[in-house]
Order: sequence, then C-alpha cells, then structure tokens
Amino acid sequence: MKAEKSEFLYGKRPILKGLIELLGRSYQYVSILGTDVRGKVFQVTTTGVNVKESAWSERGFVIRVHNGLGYFEYSIDRIDESNLSSIIESIRERIEYTTKKVMEHSLEHCSVRPILETSTVVDFEGEVHSLPSSSTPEEIVTRLTSIVERAHAISEEVLNVSAVLENVRVSKLFLSSKKDLQQSYMWSQGYLYVVSRRGEITKYGIKGFSGLKGLEILDEMDTEVESVVEKARLLLSSERVSPGVYDVICSPDVSGLIAHEAFGHGVEMDMFVKGRAKAVEYLNKEVASPLVTMHDGASAAREVSSYAFDDEGVLACDTIIIDKGILKRGISDIVSADILGTEPTGNGKRESFERKAYARMTNTFFSPGESSLKDMIASIEDGYLLEDYYSGMEDPKNWGIQCVIAYGREIKNGELTGRIVSPVMITGYVPTLLKSISMVSKEVELSGTGACGKGHKEFVKVSAGGPHIKAKARLG
Repeated sequence: MKAEKSEFLYGKRPILKGLIELLGRSYQYVSILGTDVRGKVFQVTTTGVNVKESAWSERGFVIRVHNGLGYFEYSIDRIDESNLSSIIESIRERIEYTTKKVMEHSLEHCSVRPILETSTVVDFEGEVHSLPSSSTPEEIVTRLTSIVERAHAISEEVLNVSAVLENVRVSKLFLSSKKDLQQSYMWSQGYLYVVSRRGEITKYGIKGFSGLKGLEILDEMDTEVESVVEKARLLLSSERVSPGVYDVICSPDVSGLIAHEAFGHGVEMDMFVKGRAKAVEYLNKEVASPLVTMHDGASAAREVSSYAFDDEGVLACDTIIIDKGILKRGISDIVSADILGTEPTGNGKRESFERKAYARMTNTFFSPGESSLKDMIASIEDGYLLEDYYSGMEDPKNWGIQCVIAYGREIKNGELTGRIVSPVMITGYVPTLLKSISMVSKEVELSGTGACGKGHKEFVKVSAGGPHIKAKARLG
C-alpha cells in the first residue's frame, strides 16, 4: 500500500512555481521546500492510555534565495495568492538589511556559490504493508492493550509495562527553476518497555522496532513480548562489571551506536568548516581495522532515514566513509560542500521547515564480514557479549567516545557462562577502538528508534547498525 501524497502540497504547486519565477527576476537562485508531515502516537501503559499528535508533525515552506553573496532563507507556514507580494517584499527587505549590517560591521563571512543544478524530476511514493488508516484508533489501542496484558501475565515480577506505536507520513516537495521533486513515504516505530522488581531491586528491559513500515510494526511487537519480559527479569540478577580492558562482541545495535558516535558527528562536514572535527586530519589515512567499512546514506539502507532527496533538493546517496580501514570522506550539506570544494552527499536535513539545514547522518552502519557469532564467542577466553544500549556521546574534536550499554553476557573459555553484568560503559579513543576490531559477522541489522541532536538541539531521525563485531574495549 502506497503512502498517500499530500493534497495540500500538490495544490500549492502552481503558486509555488509562480513565486519562484517572480523571485528569479531578482535573484540568481531560488528554491522552495514544502513539507507536510503528519503522525499519531498511541501509548498504552499499565495505568492508562494516551493518544496524541506526533511531535514530528509540521506543515510549511522554506524559501531559499542566493543574493550573489550567499544563501538567504525565509520560512513561512502559509503561501497563497493573497500574500505573495508581501512575501517577496519581506525577503527583499531582510536580505538588504542583513547584507548592510554585515558590511557596516565588517563581520566575517564566507561567500558561497549557488549550487549548479541539472534538470531533475522525482516522484516517489513509498510502500508499506498496512497503512494506519486501515485500522481505527480503537483497534490499535486494543492491540497495544493486549500486549501489555500479556506481559503482565508472564510474571508477577513485572511491575509496569508500556507499549508505544508511532506512525508518521512524510510528504515533501522541492521546486526550483530546474528541479521538480516530490516524495511521500511512511516510517513507524514502536517500543516495548517492561519494568520488573524483585525485593528492593528494580530493572527494566526495552526493545525498539522501526522501519519504513506501517501497522506491521504491531506484528513485530507481538512476537517479542516474552523476550522483553525475560530481559527485564534477567537484569534483576545482574552484577557490576570489574573495570578493565576486555575482548568484547558488540551486538548490531551496539555496533550501530559505535558507528554513530565514532564517525557520525565527527564526519559531518560543517564540523570540518568550523574546525571542530579531528577527522579532517585523517582523510585517506588508516583509522580502523582493514575489516571495517562504514556507510552513511539515505539510499544506503532502508530505514527511517531513507528518502529520495534531502531538504536541500540533493538526491539520496550512499557514502562510503571508511573503506577497509581508510577514512575516505565525510557527509555534507550544500554549504559545507561548496566551502570545502566537494560534492554534496544528500545529508542536508532540517528538524522542521522552521529550522536551518545542517549536515546530518542518515543510515550509518558497518558493512558485513565473514565470521559467525558462534566462532566469535568461541574465540574469547575472558570477555563479554554486549547487548542493547542506553546512550552514547563523543567529542569530535578529540575523538573520545563513551557508550553506555544495557548489559553484557560473560564469556569464559569460549562459552557464555550465564553471568550478566549491567550497566556497562565503554570509553576510549575512537581509532584505538576501531583498529582493535578483529572479527565481523555476516549479518547486518539497523534500527531507527529515537532521534539524534546536533549538539543539544536540532533533532532529526537517523538509523544505525551493523553486524556483530569483535573488538578490545575498556569497560567500566
């Protein structure tokens, strides 16, 4: 079933094209991004039900013009025949005012050339198995309620359960004198969150579900109820890890966290421009094991951050960041690419039409290898299989990394002992960690639950993942 196009955006096309033609008489480049994003969040917990509009919902336009010095952007939530003249006048006045202030105060600025576009037409409609409109809100709540009740029935140690489903339809339109791009697709995510208690000890298990999917996410959640409850109960008997350096195996989600934190923000090329990324010093140099190849790109995988074109009208790419251990390049928006003399990679993303476009990650992941998980476990004398994570952070200027992992399964003499440690923190220097990778499994998994911020703000959807990887890491 196809994600339906936005009638709102489709109806605005003639007006938007007319506005581009009028502004084009004064400015050498004009483009308009139209967005219409709509979604719902359904949450059922042990104590109640909540249905609300998705925080990702938005509707509006970004007008971008080039005045010979650089780009100027104007965002607005309404464009129609009645306000075209006022929009044009407002853009003209603001550009003149800003340019005058820059010159008066001798402010530092960097001239950016308008992007050289080629004639391009894109009309993309994503497909899902089951559209949210095929079920009523009451039916969705009933299914989530059943999941919560099943989790409670498994064990008396289950204290609280939350089941969440979010469906979001994204429709975007990008127009310029040479581009006519349109895309509509749907992404969904779900969460199972189980809190367990034994005596005075309280722990929780969580599992996320995501993808370019619809209500089929509910089917995936149905199959994992028992495993999430078991995970929450398993952690009740967990111990603290003894700090030290260990051989570890990272599950695909932990591998994804490392990829995201190690060479995610660190290769966003606007950070190169600002002098805040150590990665720029290591281009075409060895930064990881020869077993490591890492991708980022909206076309590199099929997850929540996959699209046909980005918020600057650049078509989706598959960028190889690390190729067999060698750092090849970063990911860019239009402005950073122009300043650095490279081609944009389709990573210009906005939190909403009211926010600036930045170089942002899309689907970031390690490529598969040739090993099996069984052989990886058998190769370890004293170490851990690390699974699930809570959070991560990095310092792109100094390449420090910190990952908080939900738990580790102890491995002794090539076998899992059954002992669990939780939580587990990985700390270290990015190249040291990546160069220690000695085995990579054959299967790759990605997950796109949650969001990524630029610093402490500017949140966008991303996904990350990879195969199981064996490395040497400092745990605490």
